[in-house]
Parts: sequence; C-alpha cells; structure tokens
Amino acid sequence: MSDDGILSSLRYLFAGLIGEEDDTPPFLPEGLPEVVAPDVSDAIHMLIDYQSTAYAQLYVDRLRRFVGRRGVDDAMLGEIARLMAMRMSYQDPIRIAQLKLAESVGADGSTHLQSTSDVRKIRLDELIDALPAIVAEPVLDTLEWVGWLHKPVSISFSARSRWGIRRLKIEASLKRWRRYSVRYAKERAWVERWLHMIDRSLTKQPGATAEVVQTASMVQGYGDPYRQGVADWRAIIDGLAKPTFDGVLALSDLAAAIAEARTTAMPDPRQVALKRKIAEIRARVPASVDAAG
Repeated sequence: MSDDGILSSLRYLFAGLIGEEDDTPPFLPEGLPEVVAPDVSDAIHMLIDYQSTAYAQLYVDRLRRFVGRRGVDDAMLGEIARLMAMRMSYQDPIRIAQLKLAESVGADGSTHLQSTSDVRKIRLDELIDALPAIVAEPVLDTLEWVGWLHKPVSISFSARSRWGIRRLKIEASLKRWRRYSVRYAKERAWVERWLHMIDRSLTKQPGATAEVVQTASMVQGYGDPYRQGVADWRAIIDGLAKPTFDGVLALSDLAAAIAEARTTAMPDPRQVALKRKIAEIRARVPASVDAAG
C-alpha cells in the first residue's frame, strides 16, 4: 500500500472514531477529465449513501493518485473509477438491505409494499463478517470449530409487510458499524493491493495496465461466487503479475498472459484449470530466468 493510500484510509477511519465527519460531499479531483466527471460524481453520491461522506472522500483520494498520471488515458481512468466504486460498494447483508429499501421507495418518497419475496442464501461467515471485529472474531472461531463456518442460511430481504420494511431499515442502519467489520478490513486491503498492482504495472509494464485494471471485474457479488473470484484473482496476481513486476518472471506480454489465464477461470474451488494454465504460461519462460532473483 502506498503512503497516500495509508493516509487516506487512516483519515477515513479516524473521522468516524472521533465523530468529526464532514457532511459536505467531497469535490471532484482536480484535473479530472470532463468525460469521466459524471461517472465519478455518481460514484461519490452512491458511496455517501452506501457508507458516508468520509468513505466517498476515501474514494476520491484513491482516484486522485491516477489523475494526470502518465500512461493513464481517459478510458483507463474511467475504468479505474468505475471498478473501484463497484468494489468499494461490495455486497454484504447491509448493502442488500439498502438496495431492497431503495426498491420500495416511490418517486414521491413514500414507501410501498412489494408483492414478491426475496430470500437469499448467505454463508454464516459472510453474515458474521459484517459485524465489528471484536464481536465477529470469537464467533467465527467457534463456527470454524464446529464446522459451520461455510454453512448457508436463508435470509429474507423482503418488503412485503410493514414489519419487513422495518427490519430492512434496522439492517441498513448497521452501516455505521461496517467500517469496523472483518469484511471491511479485507476489502480495504484488497482494493489497496489492486491499486498497488496498477501502480507497479504503470512502472514495470505499461502495456499490461489496462488488463490489470480489468482484473477487478473478477470479484463480484457475494457468497461462493465472490470467494471464487477473490481466489482466482489472487492466483493470477501472485502467479503472473507480481513475479513479473518483481523481476522473477520474465513475461514479455503480461497483458496477454493475464487475459489467457482469466479465460480459464471457472467455478471450481480447487482451481484446477486455472492453476494448470498459470503453470503452462510460466513454463514458457526459460527456467533460468524464472528462477532468478
């Protein structure tokens, strides 16, 4: 994580801890291209609704690192902005409740009951991850001990009754605790590592940067698909990108290698096809070069 990333994260965290968060929406980054500005503005307001103005400011601070950066054109900056907003608004039970509430609000601002139910299967560890770490960690340890960590449970996110809407509001209000949750810490580290990989690509292999940016699209949703995406992303970054940036693996066309590996990723917890493809790509590099460093 860069110094700017650390400082931005600390400013966001301590704004909440000491209760001095400013409600004024953050300004767009100076020098932001006009073509990108509307999407960034939308992302800022979405993240304020998702979490807070301080969280939206963290988004702006992170994006500012790439505004005017050599090798980052308008299209790439727009993709960084879009994908970062997507990952910073990750789907936890709190977010699902927020979205369901938004669906029940009419144009006049009044709340309407919905005719359909929405029941989703969410793993126990995913539910507990949304709680503050001080509460979640001992519960997660217990669930792992009894073998229930990955057990799916059916949760209703329906607005078919007044009680259903009231429960969604209670769940959505828990967003104030999200920043102290186990999941938030994991997501913060993931986003910063993704941005760090973009930084390194711009320096080491500029031609691969657009492909590195797009790897964020591998991580979406919740439950098993989300965890599969994270695992596949790590396999590609740790097996191809990072070794190349470190000078350990001499891949002349990292972009093609990443794209080739991504096409083999499939819903397989063992990652057999993906690991085989990464091994094949590495095997094309002379062994003496691969082992160097």
